[in-house]
Amino acid sequence: MSIDPAVELYYDPFDFAIDDDPYPVWRRMRAEAPLYFNEKYNFYALSRYDDVAKALPDWQTYRSGRGTTADILFSGIEVPPGILLFEDPPLHDLHRRLLSRVFTPRRMLAVEDMVRGFCARALDPLLDAGGFDFVTDLGAIMPMRTIGYLLGIPEEGQQQIRDLNDKSITVADGSGDVSPTIFQDAIAVFAEYIEWRATHPSDDLMTDLLNAEVEEPDGTIRPLERTEVLAYTAMIAGAGNETTARLIGFMGQLLAEHADQRRELVADPSLIASAAEETLRFEPPSPVQARYVANDVELYGHTVTEGSYMLLLNGSANRDETRYTDPDRFDIHRAGGHLSFGQGLHFCLGSALARLEARVAFEEVLKRWTDWDVDYDSACRARTSSVRGWAKLPVRTR
Repeated sequence: MSIDPAVELYYDPFDFAIDDDPYPVWRRMRAEAPLYFNEKYNFYALSRYDDVAKALPDWQTYRSGRGTTADILFSGIEVPPGILLFEDPPLHDLHRRLLSRVFTPRRMLAVEDMVRGFCARALDPLLDAGGFDFVTDLGAIMPMRTIGYLLGIPEEGQQQIRDLNDKSITVADGSGDVSPTIFQDAIAVFAEYIEWRATHPSDDLMTDLLNAEVEEPDGTIRPLERTEVLAYTAMIAGAGNETTARLIGFMGQLLAEHADQRRELVADPSLIASAAEETLRFEPPSPVQARYVANDVELYGHTVTEGSYMLLLNGSANRDETRYTDPDRFDIHRAGGHLSFGQGLHFCLGSALARLEARVAFEEVLKRWTDWDVDYDSACRARTSSVRGWAKLPVRTR
């Protein structure tokens, strides 16, 4: 995609044509309008690395409690408690400490063999098929199985949950409309599982949440309410499925387009983790973070007033020319980090799991196939306001 510099600069998070390749628009924003304003949706946007990196941890100014995706924030829908992504301190800190105890090192150590087994089960039947789909055959299956196992959701229910989540976050072209019951619908699907697990405890996250206690700011201790358990469970299931599926799809695409770097991974699988990090920088599954401006802030000679909407474009920041050398080049040997997991108190709690899943997935793929091409005629993108990436990415293997 190329942008005519004579055409007025315009960025719209709900425009599918922009979403297909937002990087030329973001490049112009960094150069021409580092504080951008969209009149149609009444939001500001920051696109430069230094600005986004400074704003992400500044929860006193840029609040998450009214929604961290553009559709939720702009809609004005009330966000229920227990959804960590949509919380600010002190409630956020209480809930994050609880979930940190749930995502223990012991549990993460036990995950790798399980993830590898899920990959093998997904990929082995496809060995002689002449191709497979990085998303529908792997990226949507393995994270779903992993999160389902960790939560304690039976396999027969996992696909239904994923389908409902996909439906709830999909947006129409040019529309920021969102269902007023989006949270209730997402949470309700887990009610039956949680009621059953309450009388059938096991070694899983759902049981941990049912038994968890939180310390209130006044020092009192109480168990989680059932509605909080539902919200936590829905959040973990949704976040763990979608972003990892898109990461695996992007990584499959980029390694198809960069055969020389793919061959390096075949020769030295220890580079796969670095390839995952560069994929996260180059094509972040969650490239836009929405925030509510809690107090007036001066930016580029302009006062952004309290009550404004701000989009923090970490996907643009990851390609900032002042931060990275040749930022539009995919390079598995690149160092320097990225903002794809956020910064500060909202740094992604599941980052270690996502990194593990991506590494293991491509270790298993490259054991079976060392060469593939993307069938772009049959590929299609997911259309949501929270994650960006492929819904289908079929490849031909050789």
